[in-house]
Amino acid sequence: MSATISEFQSFLEASGVDAALQALNSGVRHRYTAIFRLDEKTLVNLYLFDKHGEVTPPALERVPLADSFCQLVLRDGLFKSENSTNDRRLDFSPYQTAVMSYHGVPIENNHGELYGTLCHFDLVEQSISDADFTVLQKAASLLPPYLR
Repeated sequence: MSATISEFQSFLEASGVDAALQALNSGVRHRYTAIFRLDEKTLVNLYLFDKHGEVTPPALERVPLADSFCQLVLRDGLFKSENSTNDRRLDFSPYQTAVMSYHGVPIENNHGELYGTLCHFDLVEQSISDADFTVLQKAASLLPPYLR
């Protein structure tokens, strides 16, 4: 069942970003839902929800922008890949064989400047419906007041 934007907003207001990401993730099959903040030439993982409840992998704590899938989100305004190993747009990335599926959108700060990305990703192939991707986009627009 897809998460709704009103559910996301309710969790965000009542319980904060972590609870809101969990609610957002409940609507998709992806293992992870995350927020990465752009810090010069690095993406810093601020929030990560993992369906398996494991600790954030060290390789995801700080990701060089030049190696990241997120750079395509920041450049193009969105990025969708169900199977990164078959996606020639990702041939540059050492993460291409580790992160199999990635669906991301940009987050702007309160001043309309690029802040980072909100994404669903997994280590196995996953698709996302148009409705769930729209929820992801709308969720990104609600996040700025809650981000550090």
